[in-house]
Amino acid sequence: MDITFGVDSFIWTENFLEKDLWVIKKAEELGFKVIDFAIAHPETFPTEKVIEELKKTSLIPVTTTTLDDQRNLLSEDARIRGNGVRSMKLLVDINKKLGSKILGGVNYAGWGCLSGKPRTNEEWSNSVNAMKEICEYALQVYPDLNICVECVNRFETHFLNIAEDAVQYCKDVGTSNIKVHLDCFHMIREEKSFSGAVKTCGKKYLGYVHVNENDRGIPGTGLVPFPELFNALKEVGYEGPCTIESFDPSFKELNSNCAIWRSFAPTGEALAIEGLKNLKEIASSI
Repeated sequence: MDITFGVDSFIWTENFLEKDLWVIKKAEELGFKVIDFAIAHPETFPTEKVIEELKKTSLIPVTTTTLDDQRNLLSEDARIRGNGVRSMKLLVDINKKLGSKILGGVNYAGWGCLSGKPRTNEEWSNSVNAMKEICEYALQVYPDLNICVECVNRFETHFLNIAEDAVQYCKDVGTSNIKVHLDCFHMIREEKSFSGAVKTCGKKYLGYVHVNENDRGIPGTGLVPFPELFNALKEVGYEGPCTIESFDPSFKELNSNCAIWRSFAPTGEALAIEGLKNLKEIASSI
C-alpha cells in the first residue's frame, strides 16, 4: 500500500519559532513527504520564513492546533468563544499562505479543559455554532482547506473522544470542509476497533490520520494494530497523509496534558526515523 507519511514538528520543538526553521529541511532529509506544523500560538508562527524554507523542499505542509481555556469554543462566555473563533480564522489565513489543505487537532474546544462531567447540549451548541462561523469563513477565503476535528482520549477532553461523535459533529456543522482527524494513540483507548472507527468516518468524513503508538513511542513497537488500520484506510479510499507525532519530556506547555514523563527513544528524531522504517515495512505488506 502506498502511503504518504508525514512528521510533526513536535518531534523537535514545542512551539515552532524562527529558530526551528532547520526542521523543515531535516524532515525531508529523513524521508518524509509531509510536515505537520503544530501551531498552538498562531500569533507567533513565522509564516513568511516558513514559506521561504518550504520552497527549498518538495514537502507538503499541513497544520494542527490546540485551543486553550481562553479560546475554548465550549465556553459559556461569548468573549472566550470569540477568542477561539478569531484564533482559528488566523490559522485559516496561515494555512492559505502555506498552501496547507489540512487544519487538524483539538480545534473545537479548549484542550485539557475538562468539566468533570459529560458534555452538555449547551457545549455542543456553542462549539458547533462557533465552528460553523470558522468553516464558513474558510470556505470564503480558502475553500481548499479542510478543518479536521481530532477525537482525543477522555483525559484530554470530555467533548469528542470517538469517531462516531466526531462524524455527528461534522454533520451538525454542516459545511463541506469539516472532517475528522483520527489518532492511533487516542483510538486505542476509546474505540472498539480501528477498522470500525475508520469505516465510521468513511471517505466522506475522514480528513487526517496520526499514526502514533499506544505509548507515544516508536510506531510499530507497541499495541497499535497498524495492519488493520492500513487495510481499513485502503478500503475506504483514504488518500491523505499519515503523520508521526510524539513529544519530549523536556517540553513545558504540553507535558501536563500529554503526561510525557519519560523518553521513548534517544531523541525525537530517532523515534521518527525508526517509526517511519517500521510503518513503511508494514504498509508494503498490505
